[in-house]
Amino acid sequence: MYAKLETRAFLAMLVGVSVAFILLMKPFFGPIFWAVAIALIFHPVQLKLARRFGDRPNTNALITLFLCMVIVVIPVLLLVASLVAEGIGLYQKIQTGDVRPGEYIDQVNQSFPAIQSFLAQFDISFSELRDRTVNLVVSGSQFLGKQALGLGQNTFQFFLGLALMVYLAFFLLRDGVSLVELLIRALPLGDERERLLFAKFAEVTRATVKGNLLIAIIQGAMGGLIFWILGIEGALLWGVVMAIVSLLPAVGAALVWVPAAIYLAAVGDVVQALILTAFGVVVIGLADNVLRPILVGRDTKLPDYIVLLSTLGGLAMFGINGFVMGPLVAALFNAFWGIFIREFSHESPITQAWLRGGEAKDSGKADTPLETDNTKLR
Repeated sequence: MYAKLETRAFLAMLVGVSVAFILLMKPFFGPIFWAVAIALIFHPVQLKLARRFGDRPNTNALITLFLCMVIVVIPVLLLVASLVAEGIGLYQKIQTGDVRPGEYIDQVNQSFPAIQSFLAQFDISFSELRDRTVNLVVSGSQFLGKQALGLGQNTFQFFLGLALMVYLAFFLLRDGVSLVELLIRALPLGDERERLLFAKFAEVTRATVKGNLLIAIIQGAMGGLIFWILGIEGALLWGVVMAIVSLLPAVGAALVWVPAAIYLAAVGDVVQALILTAFGVVVIGLADNVLRPILVGRDTKLPDYIVLLSTLGGLAMFGINGFVMGPLVAALFNAFWGIFIREFSHESPITQAWLRGGEAKDSGKADTPLETDNTKLR
């Protein structure tokens, strides 16, 4: 009895210390999460380097991390800096009166009065919608300005987070395999289940990060290019905005180019409006409707509607990290229930043994019906 008390006390302390450690790491969730994502995405690169240069973990991890910095981190930083600079410029133009978002909306209303009549059928006030849109544009530009000011005031904190991410990514690249094996030994879920779940975690993280970022780059670049060709002011800004909103499946970049096409038609540039509409539907829309199911849905083994809902829910719950965290939670939910159905259904040997009050007879197979290949689960 005393031994049971000792065990329970130890487990209670183990849970308490683990919760305290998680709370301790909570302020660094962003750098830790992206360090894990970098290690997972670039792990195949490290394996190729290991086959080429031999078992030199430090050197291979450093080379892999350098490639990550050149290919991903530095371009993203430059892109964010460009976005902030363009946003500040837009905000200054709004403040000086060079750009008047309200006048653009009024121009659309004058050219297409049917829009106001259509909205009235749903008891939507056009003037209220106009004011909200103007406030949204002004608030967005103010947000970018504040972010730039905050970045300048918190430069140390920003670079501390970046350095922490890079630092952790190095050790995860170098020691990631051994850390996973250690977790498999520690977690009391069953080794085969844990391997399947870790494989699913890695698969979904790679798919969502690579797929969504690639789609965002393509849509942002194509959108910015067509805006520049058509002579629309702030092509770089709108291209980056399209890249960001493209993280939302189904709607994405259309939130930017559709209003632009409507405005072009309203001011009489019908040819440009038709060109932008055709380009948006055929080229930009094609990247979302074709590439996203291939790059994200196929690798995560999730239906398109689950990818959409989990992405929206993830963005609402986790912020910008949610475009990865949302589908990841959905995929793990799917994996856990798949394991449960396989092992605890009425046809399962484990369930049958439990119902008989004994143990399953050895049929020459593994003790658990779970297949180590995660494709069996799907």
